[in-house]
Amino acid sequence: MTDFRGQRIVILGLARQGSALARFFTRAGAQVTISDAASEEKLAADIARLGDLPVKLVLGGHPPELLDACDLLCLSGGVPAQLGIVQEAIRRGIPLSNDSLLTLQLARQRELGPIVAITGSSGKTTTTTLVGKMLGASGQCVHVGGNIGAPLIDRLDAIAPGDCIVLELSSFQLELFDPRWAWGELQGIGPDVAAILNITPNHLDRHADMTAYAAAKFNLLRCLPDAAAIVLSAEDAVTRRVASDAWRSSDPSLPATWAPASLDALLAEVETLVAGRHAPLALFHRSQPVSNGAWGAAAWLYYQGQPICRDDELRLRGEHNISNVLAAAAISGAVGATVEGMATVARTFAGVPHRLEIVAEANGVVWVNDSIATSPERAVAGLRSFSALDQTLILLAGGKDKHLPWETFADEVLARVDFLIGFGDAGGMIVRKVQERAAFRQQPAPSTAIVHRLDEAVELAARAAAPGKAVVLLSPGGASYDAYRDFEQRGEHFRRLACKAPGGAT
Repeated sequence: MTDFRGQRIVILGLARQGSALARFFTRAGAQVTISDAASEEKLAADIARLGDLPVKLVLGGHPPELLDACDLLCLSGGVPAQLGIVQEAIRRGIPLSNDSLLTLQLARQRELGPIVAITGSSGKTTTTTLVGKMLGASGQCVHVGGNIGAPLIDRLDAIAPGDCIVLELSSFQLELFDPRWAWGELQGIGPDVAAILNITPNHLDRHADMTAYAAAKFNLLRCLPDAAAIVLSAEDAVTRRVASDAWRSSDPSLPATWAPASLDALLAEVETLVAGRHAPLALFHRSQPVSNGAWGAAAWLYYQGQPICRDDELRLRGEHNISNVLAAAAISGAVGATVEGMATVARTFAGVPHRLEIVAEANGVVWVNDSIATSPERAVAGLRSFSALDQTLILLAGGKDKHLPWETFADEVLARVDFLIGFGDAGGMIVRKVQERAAFRQQPAPSTAIVHRLDEAVELAARAAAPGKAVVLLSPGGASYDAYRDFEQRGEHFRRLACKAPGGAT
């Protein structure tokens, strides 16, 4: 068993993951320092949550002296590996880790599990939640964490052998699953079921390009136990390329903007890795049968040929959520979920907070919180949940741009949105992209406005939303870091604002 007593641990980033790491290491007898670039005033709530933990705080920056005599450097999800102090740690040979990597390593040491890990560019929070609920509805004891809810690293003592562990993992977390700098053993520490839902452009403000981003995601498959199962989407252009010859041969070329030469080489490598495994590969597809997994056909959802439910029985809104339910069925089924358990959840689950969440409604005006839509692709899925011309649609879009393509988003705005309000760092850019797309397609653009803050956007939307059949949709398309700690804080602010807006009280 790993012994951290007396070890000098430096944690970069306080927030949720950093706080969980601090609790774990202090209980293990380590000497813990937490460093955060934000000020003490800004971090007051996070510091208060630490209580009387015996940790040292270094705030307002990351001085290089933190690395002196440091045994292990741990990163919270929001801290990039490209940061100067992290690169200096690598140069000094100081190992890196994070809460999810440690969770997997320690769970393996303690023979906990089965373990499920889920990643993807979109849909992973909803799918991870669905998997946990489907397993629970099938009679299993389940612990859900990672990039969703509360990290599990400081709660491992409450997990009994035989309990299911379900982790949502981001590219930021998986980036450190690399033997060149990761602490501890990686071989065989991965989950019993590893799922990649899709890989589309995201976080390109942090990853060098699509190849680097995809490589971080595929790190999940490089550390699997021999008997682990893999679940992939047969719909997504990238994941189907590594699934099998049959799926790959029907694929069009990847967009040239994705740097296909280097990405093709990576996909060929991962395809060989997947094909060389003995455990069966499970797939999911919204409209085509698969040999092993879950699929949709003739308005029904199936798992291994057994009907789950009709697609019109789902409470989740949008075509993308049919894929999420099928993904969850394929994943949970690989760990023993029953079709009855899958069906119960599919028919009753109404969604996760901040994903197409109705937060206020009055006088025919519905306020919808889709703050989790932190990329144009996620915002597109949200927009497609509202049929064109069925309502007056007012869209609030903005936040921090992640250097992603906006053309498809602009097309959906032109097809569905009556009034576009841009806010935050990227608000003006998004409005310009839509106007430029309208000019290119020689069609009218919706009415537009640009404001600085979300509260100004809500105030303007409230004035524009005439009583009747109107929807005010926060589906930003950008990250929250220009003004908020995370998308949850942004969504909670929107919820409060919407409930106080004229016509917004529930």
